[in-house]
Amino acid sequence: MNRPLFHISLATLLLAAGVAVGHAQSAATAVLLPKAPSPAPAPPAPLSKTESWIKDVKSPLSWFTWGGDLRIRDEYYNNAVSLSEEVARHEQNVIRFRGRVWSTITPAEDVTINTRLAAEVREWTRPAFTGTYLGQQGMEWRYGILDNANVKWNNAFGQPLTLTAGRQDITIGDFWNWWLVADGTPGDGSWTYFLDSVRATYEVKDWKTKFDMIYIYQSARPDSWIPTLNANQSPVTGPSYSLTEQNEQGVILYASNKSIKNTTLDGFFIYKHDDREFANGDDANIYTLGARITGMPADHWQYSLEGAYQFGDKTDPMIKIGTLNRERDINAFGANARLSYLFRDPRNNQLHVVGEYLSGDDDDTDGKDEMFDILWGRWPRYSELYIYSYAAETGGKVAQHNNLFRIGGGWTCEPMKRMTAGVYYNALFAPEEVPTRAGGAIARFSQDGSFRGHYVQGVLQHTFSKHVKGHLWAEFVWQGDYYDQRDLMSFLRAEVSVSF
Repeated sequence: MNRPLFHISLATLLLAAGVAVGHAQSAATAVLLPKAPSPAPAPPAPLSKTESWIKDVKSPLSWFTWGGDLRIRDEYYNNAVSLSEEVARHEQNVIRFRGRVWSTITPAEDVTINTRLAAEVREWTRPAFTGTYLGQQGMEWRYGILDNANVKWNNAFGQPLTLTAGRQDITIGDFWNWWLVADGTPGDGSWTYFLDSVRATYEVKDWKTKFDMIYIYQSARPDSWIPTLNANQSPVTGPSYSLTEQNEQGVILYASNKSIKNTTLDGFFIYKHDDREFANGDDANIYTLGARITGMPADHWQYSLEGAYQFGDKTDPMIKIGTLNRERDINAFGANARLSYLFRDPRNNQLHVVGEYLSGDDDDTDGKDEMFDILWGRWPRYSELYIYSYAAETGGKVAQHNNLFRIGGGWTCEPMKRMTAGVYYNALFAPEEVPTRAGGAIARFSQDGSFRGHYVQGVLQHTFSKHVKGHLWAEFVWQGDYYDQRDLMSFLRAEVSVSF
C-alpha cells in the first residue's frame, strides 16, 4: 500500500467524521472536562473470573503490587522539522514500541516504594529526520531506563505532610494543560517525563490551602547517576543519548488556595539553573513569578487563566558576538487561558476557547533576552506536530515554545459509549518577526511576517476494554508569512495500548 496515500486517506476520514476534537486542554489526548454531577452509582458488579485472576496476579502479597503496559504508535510527519519539502528527509514515518513494568511496595503504613522500568524501540521506515538517529533507517535499539524510583511518605511526622524523594513524575496546573512543569526529559519525546527531585506537600485544611516545595536535580544524560540497561551508542550524538541539552537544577514554591467557592487561586515562584552539557545547551539562571486562577462561576462555565514574568540571565550558544557566546539579561513574560462551556448533556458536548502568549526575543535590544522560557513544560501540550517546528528556530530544541501568540477554539464530545472525539483550530502568530536562535536555518523564515499559520487538529479515541484502548490523530499547519515557504505541515498517528 502507498503509505502517504494511506495516511492522507486516514486523515481525511478522521476529519470528515467530524468527531474529532483535540482537547480542550491539550494535544496529548482528547480530554473532556468533568460531567455534571450524577446520582450515587450502583454497587460495582462482581469481577469476572478473568479480572479476578488478573487482580490476584498483580497483588500476590498484601504489601506488593505490580503492573505493566505496552504502547504501539505509527507516526507520520511531513515538513514538521524541515518546514519545507525542498529539504532532505522532510517526510518521515516511525513505529514506536514502548513497554513499561512498575511495582509498589508498602513496607509500613503510609510509606510506599515506587519503581517503574521503561524501554522504547523505534522502527524508522524512512531515514530519521532529527534527534539521536538522524539519517538512519531501520530498528533503533535504545535502552531501558528506571524512569520512576521514589519513596513516598504520607502523614509524615504525624502531620498533613507528604514527602516524596527520588525519580518521580510531576505535573502542575490544569489536567492535560500543565504549563511550566510537566516533562523533565524532552529529549526522549513522550517515552519518559520524570524529574529527579524531592517534593514536600503540606495541607492547611483550616485555610483550604496546599503548599508545595520541590527541589529538582536533573541530568542531561540518562545514565548519569542510575545506569541504563543495554545502553546503545547513538550514531549521531556518540556515547549517550540525551534527556535535555543541559544539566538542570531548580526550586519550585507553589501555593494553592480554595477558600473562595468554586475558585482556585494559585501563586508560584520557580528558579531554574541550566548548566550546558551538549553543544546547544544553555547556561542560565531563570527566575519565574506567576499566578493562576481557575473556577466555575456558573454551572455550565469553566475558566482558567495563568500568567508569569521571568528575569535572570542566560547564555545561549545561538546568540553570539563574533565567535563568543554572550550572557544576556532575561525580561520575558507569558500567559495561558481557556474558557469552556459545558452543555451537561448525554453526549458531554463542550465548546472551548483558548489563548496563549509567550514573548519572543527582540533582535533590536542589546544585552536583553525577551524570550520566554517554558522551563519544564516542553511537551505536546496543544500540538503533537508543532513542537517539532521549534527545532529550526531554537537551535535544535524540540518543544522550546516561545515567540507565540495563539487563539482558537474547539469542540469535544462523547459520540458513543467509551469514545471521545473532537476538533480544534488555532490561529498562530509570532510577536517577533525574526527568530533570533534560528542560526543556519534562518533562510526558512521570511523575517518580515508575523503570521505563523492555521493549525487544525482532529482526534478520535476509543476504549475497547478495561485493558485496551486506541486512537487516531491528525494535525495540519498551513504556513503563514512568518515562514519563507508555504508548504503544508502534517502529522498523523494511529495508536493502540494494552495495560495489565
